[in-house]
Amino acid sequence: MVAVSVPTAASAQQATARQPDIRVVGHRDPEGLLPDQTEPKAVSAISSDFIVKQAPTLNAFQLVNLLPGANVASSDPYGLSSSSSLTLRGLGQDEIGVLLEGAPQNDIGYYYAYPSQFADPGNVRQIALAQGSVDIDSPTVGGAGGLLSLTLDDPKTTPQALVDLSLGSYALRRVFARVDTGEIGRTGLKAFLSYLNTRADNWRGAGYDTRQHVDAKLLREWGGGNRASLALSYNDANNASYPSPTLADWEAKGRNFNYDARYSAENTNYWRLYRAPFRNLYASAPVHLALSDRLTLDTTTYLQFGYGNSPYGTELATTGNFLGNEELTQPIALPGAIDGVATVLGNYTGDQMRTGNVSKLTLRAGVHQITTGLWFDYGTDRVAQTYTAVDAYGRPADRWGYRSKAIRTADGRLLANENQRTVTVTRAFFLADSIALGPRLTIDVGIKGVGLLRNGRNYLPGPQRRVRRDSFTLLPRAAVHYMLDDRQQVFANVTTNFRTPNEFTLYDSYDGGVVTTRGTDALKNEYSVSQELGYRYIGPNLSGSITGFHYKFRNRQLATVIDAGGAQVNSTLNAGGQTSYGIDAEIDYRPARGVSVYVSGEYLRARIDDDLPVGADFLPTRGKRAVSSPVLQIGGGGTYDDGHLFGSIAGKYVGRQYATFVNDESIRDYATLDVAIGVHMADWLDGKRTDLRVNAINVTDPHVLAGVQAVTTNANDVVGRRGTTIAGAAPAYYVGSGAAVVATLSRGF
Repeated sequence: MVAVSVPTAASAQQATARQPDIRVVGHRDPEGLLPDQTEPKAVSAISSDFIVKQAPTLNAFQLVNLLPGANVASSDPYGLSSSSSLTLRGLGQDEIGVLLEGAPQNDIGYYYAYPSQFADPGNVRQIALAQGSVDIDSPTVGGAGGLLSLTLDDPKTTPQALVDLSLGSYALRRVFARVDTGEIGRTGLKAFLSYLNTRADNWRGAGYDTRQHVDAKLLREWGGGNRASLALSYNDANNASYPSPTLADWEAKGRNFNYDARYSAENTNYWRLYRAPFRNLYASAPVHLALSDRLTLDTTTYLQFGYGNSPYGTELATTGNFLGNEELTQPIALPGAIDGVATVLGNYTGDQMRTGNVSKLTLRAGVHQITTGLWFDYGTDRVAQTYTAVDAYGRPADRWGYRSKAIRTADGRLLANENQRTVTVTRAFFLADSIALGPRLTIDVGIKGVGLLRNGRNYLPGPQRRVRRDSFTLLPRAAVHYMLDDRQQVFANVTTNFRTPNEFTLYDSYDGGVVTTRGTDALKNEYSVSQELGYRYIGPNLSGSITGFHYKFRNRQLATVIDAGGAQVNSTLNAGGQTSYGIDAEIDYRPARGVSVYVSGEYLRARIDDDLPVGADFLPTRGKRAVSSPVLQIGGGGTYDDGHLFGSIAGKYVGRQYATFVNDESIRDYATLDVAIGVHMADWLDGKRTDLRVNAINVTDPHVLAGVQAVTTNANDVVGRRGTTIAGAAPAYYVGSGAAVVATLSRGF
């Protein structure tokens, strides 16, 4: 076979013209885990060839778990729960940009991305993971941890259909159907439309998850590489949460640390009070136009809508309440109140809209390939923490937490602990030049300027009405790529990244009419400088890469979860300076046709550079290891596919992870193992795709904590540098998911 290098510049045609073809005769990579690259930075990927062998419910985070640097903590084996996390080189998912068809997927206010909402894996052609930085034209804020890019499959050229049926452990039922139109008349248009319906019981504790999902893509291609498409992804889910234990909870109850299966009066731990409904719509319209033989235009317009509730159980009294800093002198009406107290559903709702466009022009002029462009993004985020009545059986009157159905004060105002609306406007420009100094050497230089404005309104009575934060940062970068020969490459780069504090930091919060946390616009932006030095080899039966990396952070922002009146709310801690360095490596060996063996690994040293201020004292954190940053990770697996029988095996080892800045609490290392076996039956039937596969997830079923959900500065009381005692707070953790087995029958028509 002939393998041609994947281009890195603005368009495939231009990049192919600028880089020599890599032509290697040998066995193709059946996993798609190590596609050929010529980018001057670390990039790993998985393709549909690998995805189709995995359990069909897995989300994008779980699917990239084998790749170097990817540390995935998932609360359920099927990837349906929103309780999951991804870190890259010790940097959390709020530091990782996520794109779907070129459109951003991260939350506009808190930077999180939620993989259970992404496009169905059956429609994904490739998931690329750039561990070190985002591309200069990526419409993302931050991204020091890297970039996760999902590319949807193009519609097929001929009319066809596919149906998947899955049954599995914990009463899993899944139906997936996709229809491709082929060319529609003589328009040149082609499209696909898919529908997914999934239901599964919680693997631990009471509750169940449901998910309905629709993906669609419309594509038009014409001469000269021109193409325009519209991709839509709609998600409607209702997920039962998994509680995250402290270490003491885990040691006392283990996997039995769950919500209650039955309701009783005054019970705020009933599982129905923790079901999280969400609806999201993502639309992206990428266009590539060849304006001339030297000039191209790439533009992507996107639009997003989302609404959801992250509820919890709590108690509310008819008297003694406050709205902001205002004491409510009149009692509130609470259905089902006993002695003036009622169990209610506490809502934490988010209503987001986001739209934007990123456009760039690329000009080839002699040895130069110049790219310039603009990015504009406008988003609104309406957040409210309200209350909804619960009946005598523990059923909420409205699980969505709509404000129109929430409990009101005696004079008709919305009773809320938090009530705010934030508008975020992002403007950016970028300019880059890729200079070809001969057929083997390319030097890239570029600069990106990003301005981010937040304008907000706090609707609670109190001293704060309006909030505003405006910042602008210049982000230079440079890279070099050299082809040693047709099989070997070396590269090096320097990139910069920044991130503003999330919107939560702008607002006052109240408890008992008193401001307990003062909102501020004075927090400093996180800023980082990173370097990579790497080597790649692309051989006939063996491919591999190794990358050394180094990061230096100022005002390192760490995402955590705090308890805000019962709600688990995303927040941020300033961890001061941090220095990280390490090595990522991956090897793919193909000894025979249809056989692949893949191994990846990471060595990471991440250290806190400063003592952290707490009140009038400082925690002794200088030189401590960074949280959620295991020193060692190793992934490995293999696939076999002879055209009739196929299978795969994948294992991952993750080292010890600290959960506090002073390193006084951690979770031990652990390993997981997934196995799959299947058979292609098309040749034995009518020649149309018919596959049967069985996936065993986490077959060794280790009873472990898989990751840190909520970090704290210190778990135990610590004496500060100035002699005062700084009280500890217990971190919370993700419980590693249990074992599961899924059988899937796929049939093409």
